[in-house]
Amino acid sequence: MRLIRKHPFGTRFIKKRDVVALVACLGNPGEKYSRSRHNAGFMVGDVLEERSELLERATSGQMSLAFVREKELKFAILRPLSYMNNSGVPTAKTLKSLRLSSDRLIVVHDDIDIPLGEVRIKRGGGTAGHRGIQSIVEALGTSEFQRVRVGVGRPLEGVDPVDYVLGEFEPAEWEIIRVSLSIASDLVIGLVEEAAKSVGPARA
Repeated sequence: MRLIRKHPFGTRFIKKRDVVALVACLGNPGEKYSRSRHNAGFMVGDVLEERSELLERATSGQMSLAFVREKELKFAILRPLSYMNNSGVPTAKTLKSLRLSSDRLIVVHDDIDIPLGEVRIKRGGGTAGHRGIQSIVEALGTSEFQRVRVGVGRPLEGVDPVDYVLGEFEPAEWEIIRVSLSIASDLVIGLVEEAAKSVGPARA
């Protein structure tokens, strides 16, 4: 394993044409937010790395990128490090650098409109006020990409939604969310497999 400290696409071991999909796992960097509801996307990224063969990791100022292999398919796991509301630029930059179209982008994020314990897939459509998704839509100029939405439930009446998603899961919620993270990782792999089926001739 090598930690690349230069531009993440200066890798010697991963050929761009072998990467079938980009999985963008959204969250906020830093220990302060590591266990927050808003970091459900980052947590799914952790599960994906644990279950897959980690080929190489690359870093730059605005992103952390892991190249992994699962079921003989190579894909990239991106964690934007520019904070949730600015996820768009590093996501768009990575997609372009890997020469992938938006139909091979899978974004994983928390969703307060879905009950805790549920995970859903959505392609395209509105952002439902999720600023990370909104940032990506604005950066790409399209909403046509796959989303894996991890339900974190809605806050109690009178609780600010921002404070709620930036807050940590309650102790009793962790057993539920761990199951959700596993389910979400399964769904991501399924979408990666679908993306691989759409791959045409090898890209330069």
